[in-house]
Amino acid sequence: MGRFEGKVAVVTGAGAGIGKACALAIAREGGRVVVADINAPAAIACAAQIAAEAGHGLALATDIADAQAVAALFETAERHFGGVDLLVNNASAMHLTPRDCAILDLDLVVWDETMATNLRGTLLCCRQAIPRMIARGGGAIVNMSSCQGLSGDTAQTSYAASKAAMNMLSASLATQYGHAQIRCNAVAPGLIMSERLLAKLDECMQRHLRRHQLLPRVGRPDDVAALVAFLLSGDAAFITGQVVCVDGGLLAHVPTFADGGNSPAALPAGGITEAAAAPRC
Repeated sequence: MGRFEGKVAVVTGAGAGIGKACALAIAREGGRVVVADINAPAAIACAAQIAAEAGHGLALATDIADAQAVAALFETAERHFGGVDLLVNNASAMHLTPRDCAILDLDLVVWDETMATNLRGTLLCCRQAIPRMIARGGGAIVNMSSCQGLSGDTAQTSYAASKAAMNMLSASLATQYGHAQIRCNAVAPGLIMSERLLAKLDECMQRHLRRHQLLPRVGRPDDVAALVAFLLSGDAAFITGQVVCVDGGLLAHVPTFADGGNSPAALPAGGITEAAAAPRC
């Protein structure tokens, strides 16, 4: 018996990357998964992979910024699978990030559209899921935040603000509905090398980002999915209202770590020289 036998999950942004990894992880442990994505072919492909692995998946093309579309998503999930027990709010307006710059240069359309998807869309999904979870005796929600919601950056202003707000939305939800046996946590990934990110980051930038991790590899979507599955499961039955980083230690160290830090003995031979000589991309 898997941890999600008899459970129904809705995963948004499940057509690729972290969302797809989460959908597959839930299905592999017996959960029935509604694969929601604005990209219909990607959602269909993910559901087909779930079916190929003897799981149960339903693909639905959904724009979570559209309240009517979100209502239809959950109505279909309930009609098809009988209810909703689990929700992973992973969908994000990643197509806007190349235009998401510093405050004085930021197009307010980018801000508004980012908030409409990342924050308002997450809220809409939670509002649809919560009554259905209450009707089934409780449930669990994981909201996909980001390390950029926990630290400042030279760009990605809208994205970072939306993710910081998502952390508080998660705490509010956990506080307001814990009595109804609904848990809510946020997961904050660091450098997770999905296919989409790999296409955006050249080797120079990848090397620059890896210098600031404590572990000697980049993250993978499956690393995030493993944490999400744990937080959704009964193994995390007493964990709620938390923001959990899965970042290889990206935010765990002093700022000088990548240049040798205060403990040269902790680095491999030549580590300080290599770090200092590494290109700043």
